Amino acid sequence: MSVQERKQRERAERERLIVATARELAEQQGWDAVTTRRLAERIEYSQPVLYSHFRGKREIIGAVALEGATEMAAAVRAAASAADGPRGRAAALARAYLDFAEGNPAVYDALFQLDGGLAYAQEDTPAPLKDAFAALMESLGEVAGDGVHPGLFTEVFWASLHGLATLTRAGRLLPEDAAQRVELLVDRLAVV
Repeated sequence: MSVQERKQRERAERERLIVATARELAEQQGWDAVTTRRLAERIEYSQPVLYSHFRGKREIIGAVALEGATEMAAAVRAAASAADGPRGRAAALARAYLDFAEGNPAVYDALFQLDGGLAYAQEDTPAPLKDAFAALMESLGEVAGDGVHPGLFTEVFWASLHGLATLTRAGRLLPEDAAQRVELLVDRLAVV
């Protein structure tokens, strides 16, 4: 291995450490607790080293969001692939999405609530975000119904899931009705 390859590998490892540490800190204490100073202390590197990877907290949030998008896409695909039929896949996708939001609140915030400097629904949208949307559309497109654009249907279904995730997390919805909400959403929106 050349010196250049070793340096690139070490740089990538430091970057992964920064993102993992930011994510861990955010999940434990919220995003307000994530500062470059605290990250530098936790990873035992100086702030200038941290700034050589990310220009600031906004870019770190973006990196966490991209990592989270990849994980969410995998969770949704795994759930949908284990289900039977179009309706079953839509319901499994919805449950997996809501479980992801509940289990990873800081990552979910990085993806959908905070400014990570990422473009959504545009030409320059990063590939992990496009893939997360594609993971939703793979199963939802088949229940959109005749004459309904699969992407538009996916946006509406996703917006409903986001609303459920956000309201549930804020304590505005009764937790014991979660399964019924998913069933209602699938029954009313999915055409099978």
